[in-house]
Amino acid sequence: MSNTFDILLFDKYKEDNRREVKKASGGLPVSLWDTYSAFANCYGGVIILGVKEEKDGSWRTTGLQNEAKLRKDFWDTINNRKKVNINLLSDDDVQTYIVGENKDVIMVIYVPMAKREQKPIYINDDIFGGTFRRNFEGDYHCTRLQVKAMLRDQTEKTVDMDVLSDVPMEDLNYETIQGYRNRHRTLKEGHPFGRLNNHEYLRSIGAAAIAPEDGKLHPTAAGMLMFGDEYNIVRHFPEYFLDYREILDPAIRWTDRLQSSSGEWSGNVCDFYFRTYNKILKDIKIPFKMSGGNRIDDTPVHKAVREALANCLINADYYGVRGVVIKKEQDKLILENPGYIRTGKEQMRMGGESDPRNKTLMKMFNLINIGERAGSGVPNIFNVWADEGWQEPEIIERFNPDRTLLLLPFVKKATEKSDRKKRQKKATEKK
Repeated sequence: MSNTFDILLFDKYKEDNRREVKKASGGLPVSLWDTYSAFANCYGGVIILGVKEEKDGSWRTTGLQNEAKLRKDFWDTINNRKKVNINLLSDDDVQTYIVGENKDVIMVIYVPMAKREQKPIYINDDIFGGTFRRNFEGDYHCTRLQVKAMLRDQTEKTVDMDVLSDVPMEDLNYETIQGYRNRHRTLKEGHPFGRLNNHEYLRSIGAAAIAPEDGKLHPTAAGMLMFGDEYNIVRHFPEYFLDYREILDPAIRWTDRLQSSSGEWSGNVCDFYFRTYNKILKDIKIPFKMSGGNRIDDTPVHKAVREALANCLINADYYGVRGVVIKKEQDKLILENPGYIRTGKEQMRMGGESDPRNKTLMKMFNLINIGERAGSGVPNIFNVWADEGWQEPEIIERFNPDRTLLLLPFVKKATEKSDRKKRQKKATEKK
């Protein structure tokens, strides 16, 4: 949090999605707790008491009349479970500073980002009415859908592990299962799962499990998503929707489209992945690699695109709205999935921490050599793009509704030399 506030830079700050100022002239402001919840449910931030925001956005210190009493009131309130469900702060997270010529006293409260297991952080003993998030406009109430998504993400057991005890095994698409098994057999010859019958195989990969209700084998949520038919999947995931759009000609709305709800194919995650992957690579100019005089068709770019697509499907919240959308444009690929980033945007970019929203789906992709479990997938995508000299990928996180976007540009980075030449050319044309 040290990069969020530095007293030496006080005069340069303005309110944004990580900083909030409050006068606190009459004691602790009621809105302080909305902001505490909002920061904790996003990426953390600082609340500064004894400061007023002017019309132009600049800050002016107003000072605190009785800092000691204010501090005591703050700790008493934040430790009251009826007011705040979890206190995330330690003593070091509340600091006092003296600012300006008037020696005004201000209090800076550093609010950390809550862990996935702790969210939602809510106030007034009201989980649906007292949960907030932060954007550039300020604090906003979370919808019931957003709160439920946080509650689902609390547990170590991911939702795709649930056993669908009312669904027979026959509801799965055995054509998709056979295609998956053939790939597995080809990639991992002699794998012990290869000798199992279909039901034993599906149980071994996590696509089916014994239901405690009747002691019989039933599909898991992951099995249904991966191998079900769309009309069966939506019975369990009403918002389920997979959409691939190809927009290669700006004059045409889309030049190609693949939807899970079309009824022309199974509409499951497994078939969508392979159909979409082949469409993505069809027109992308990927530099080929040579090894020992032979062309290598599976380049680092191929692997990075596979990683990005699998990552999008594995981390989607299939209860979330708007579904998974993959857009292939002339110069970029955009991958969107419902759900916020469980590890946080910075950690996702940095890598090293794997926390998939659907662990069983990840296992199924891993078994056919797609994706990895080390948390290095996204950093590797950035590295491949840098090696190709393309513009850096961009991770965008949106809330209300929660969505994660990964932008992969297929455009060369402008070098300093070419920029200089362009500037010289413009200057010459002006003359």
